[in-house]
Amino acid sequence: MPESRADTPPVTAVPDAAMPPRQLLRALFDTAVDAVTAERCIPADSVGEPVAGRTLIVAVGKAAAAMASVAAGMVPGSLSGLVITRHGHSGPPHHLPSDFEVIEAGHPVPDADSLAAATRALALVRRLGPEDRLLALVSGGGSALLTLPVPGVSLADKQAVTRALLRSGATIAEINSVRKHLSTVKGGRLAVAAAPARVTTLIISDVPGDDPSFVASGPTVADHTTLETAREILAHHRIALPENVAAALDDPANETPAPAMVRGEVLVVARARDALVAATRLAEDQGYAVTDLGDHLEGEARQLGAEHAALALQLAADGRAHAILSGGETTVRVTNPDGRGGRNLEYLLGLAIALDGAPRIHAIACDTDGIDGTEDNAGAIVAPDTLARARTLGLDAQAMLDANQAYPFFEALGDLIVTGPTRTNVNDLRAILIAPEGADQHCTL
Repeated sequence: MPESRADTPPVTAVPDAAMPPRQLLRALFDTAVDAVTAERCIPADSVGEPVAGRTLIVAVGKAAAAMASVAAGMVPGSLSGLVITRHGHSGPPHHLPSDFEVIEAGHPVPDADSLAAATRALALVRRLGPEDRLLALVSGGGSALLTLPVPGVSLADKQAVTRALLRSGATIAEINSVRKHLSTVKGGRLAVAAAPARVTTLIISDVPGDDPSFVASGPTVADHTTLETAREILAHHRIALPENVAAALDDPANETPAPAMVRGEVLVVARARDALVAATRLAEDQGYAVTDLGDHLEGEARQLGAEHAALALQLAADGRAHAILSGGETTVRVTNPDGRGGRNLEYLLGLAIALDGAPRIHAIACDTDGIDGTEDNAGAIVAPDTLARARTLGLDAQAMLDANQAYPFFEALGDLIVTGPTRTNVNDLRAILIAPEGADQHCTL
């Protein structure tokens, strides 16, 4: 059920100083991202008490460079570090200690660098003693970046299973449940390898519900799924497995460690809710009554877009200024292997088609890590004239959505949002703005 801000008085007009919709939409996204950066979200006391030995930082995920940069300045005593992030997601503006190792690897499908990263991480944590500490800094994307398959399963096998899961429409929790049981580092195994050292884990969550065991497949967090869970997920999505992968998922030796074996402190320092709160404040300051749909939405992207269009049309009927905000991670069922466009673009195209040019309604949907799927954009913007401009260019919106071609659709319109890596990741931010009647001057794009 939508969570409407009951304490917000009815709004009949946008203030004269309000930003035009396109400008406000981008500001909502930028504000949301800024609220969940490592600089803002890692508390000074979160790295724990000093240890008698040394501290090893292992940072993995799209926010790894930023998290390591911030945490390194807070850790007293002897310190070393390994940063594992996506290709192109390290370096300035974040500056790491000169002796920190950095490995950039493949995402969303692992590559040979992912193997090297996991191998190096295991080697480092196994050297820790009882007076040492592992400070694990975990963020979304880590599942692909930190990859070391169980015996009998090759990198090629892992890549094939990952691609099949991504194309099937499986949720991130389902995908990571499978990944944990084909890995020697996920599902708490990295923490077990670090014993008897103290383990502290700080997490920027990109998963709906913020279960820390699913962020980056929980390398230092106890797992509550099983081999049977993984098999059921693959069967449900009708994913054909190589014989050696099926055998691995039948082997009790590949069950994740018992929770009692995975010890340590776990703290989620940033999540989608924090981003939504920041965006809500800005929207309200701009005169919009906010309807918060929650930070954990899942489902087929294009279908959710159509559902949100129906809600927007319903709210628009009262003539007032409204903002509909939501977060979470939708899915895309890929029917065209050559298609281009991530879940945010498919959501927006589904939204635009359902709105059918309705006046006063604008929208944005972007991934807070700056990358929607595998393309170079974070997301895009929809306006009342989106479909009309597309027809002028000879574009058939429905046909392009059916062919998983949302990227070329929005690229042709010049409506892509390109930010580059943001060095954080709490998943998607979606915002729909409904301008009040009689305020068309504020709708200029």
